[in-house]
Amino acid sequence: MHKLMAKVFKRLTKPYLQKRIEQDAEHYAAIDLGTNSCRLVIATPTPTSFHVVETFSKITRLGEGIIQDNLLSKAAMRRTVNTLKVCKSVMEEYAPITHSRFVATAACRRAKNINEFLNMINKEVGINLEIISSKEESRLAVVGCLPLLNRQIKRALIFDIGGGSTEISLARVTEEGKTFIEGYVSLPYGVVTVSEAFPNQEMTTLAYNTIIERTQKILQEFDEKHHIYEAIQNQEIQVIGTSGTVTVLGAVHLGLPRYNRSAVDGLSLSGAEVENVINRIKTMGDAGRRKHRCIGPSKADLTISGCAIIEGLMSTFPISEITIADRGIREGILLDMIHNNKQNKKHFNKKRFRRHPYFKRKRDGIKKDSVH
Repeated sequence: MHKLMAKVFKRLTKPYLQKRIEQDAEHYAAIDLGTNSCRLVIATPTPTSFHVVETFSKITRLGEGIIQDNLLSKAAMRRTVNTLKVCKSVMEEYAPITHSRFVATAACRRAKNINEFLNMINKEVGINLEIISSKEESRLAVVGCLPLLNRQIKRALIFDIGGGSTEISLARVTEEGKTFIEGYVSLPYGVVTVSEAFPNQEMTTLAYNTIIERTQKILQEFDEKHHIYEAIQNQEIQVIGTSGTVTVLGAVHLGLPRYNRSAVDGLSLSGAEVENVINRIKTMGDAGRRKHRCIGPSKADLTISGCAIIEGLMSTFPISEITIADRGIREGILLDMIHNNKQNKKHFNKKRFRRHPYFKRKRDGIKKDSVH
C-alpha cells in the first residue's frame, strides 16, 4: 500500500516539481535576426551544455529588396518588429531571463537606414539588438557546431549559408582540447540576395553556374592562404554545414514526411549523396519544391540558391562527406554565455582565496582567436 501511494504521489508531483525546477533555474535567451528569419531560443544550463525550454522561429524576410538600394523596406521592418514583440512576450513567460544576447547579421550590417530600424525596436520592443561583424557571426556558428566536431580529426571547415551572406570558417582543435579559428571568409551573398538577383521562379542554368563560379573564385583565394584542398583530400578536415538549405538536403535525402530535427541534426551525407539530393531538388521544379513538405512555398526559391552555393563549395574542394548541423548562431550564443558565466564564477571563487599562500592566480591561457 505504501509503495502504491508513493508511486501515485511521485506521478502527481513530478510535473509540478519539473515546473518549479524550470522556474528556479537560470534562463538564457538568444535571438538570431537574419536576413530571412528571426530565431529565438530559451534554455537552462546543464553541466555539459544546455536544455532547451522554448524555441520560436518565423520568416520575416527583413532583407527583402536590400540588394537594390541597401535599404530595409518599411514593410520588412514592420514584419520584423512585430516578430520581435512575439519573441519578447515568449521571454516574459520565463522571466526573469538572467542572461541574454540578441544579434543581427548581414541585412542590418548592410542597411543604410539601420538607425531608423533600431529606433523602432527600442521604442516598440524595448530590447537591445547588437549588430555583429561577419567575423563574430562566423565564430558563433563555430561555437554552435562544437558538439558535432570530430575531435580525432582536429580541423573543421564550417559553412553557414545565411540569407544575406555565407560565412565559412576553418577551425582547429588544439592538443589541450581548445578550439580556435584559423581563418574565415565571408561570401557577400546568401539565399535571399541570390534569389532576388535572379528573380525568375526557375533559376536559369546560366544564373546557377554564375553563383557556382563566383563561389569557386572566393574559395580558391581562401584556399591559397590555408591549403584546405590538400587537407580535405587527406581527410584531415571535417566539413560541417549549417543552414536551412543543408537541413533540407538531409530531410529530402531521408525521405521524411515532414521535417524532424532529431533525424537531421548530426546526419552525415557522402559527397555523392549530396550531389544526388541536389539533383533531385533541382528536377522537382518550382511547383514540386513548393508542394514538398520539407521545403514548401517559403523555401522553394531559397533552397535552389543555397544548392548553387553548396555546389560551388563542393566543386572547389574534394569533399567526401558533409555533416549536417541543425544548429548555429543561436546555440553558439547560448554556449558562449554559459561558458563565460562559468568562467566568471571561477574567477570570483579564486578572488575569495587569492590571499592564502596556497592559492595562486593563474592566467586563463586561451588563445587570441579561441572561440571561447
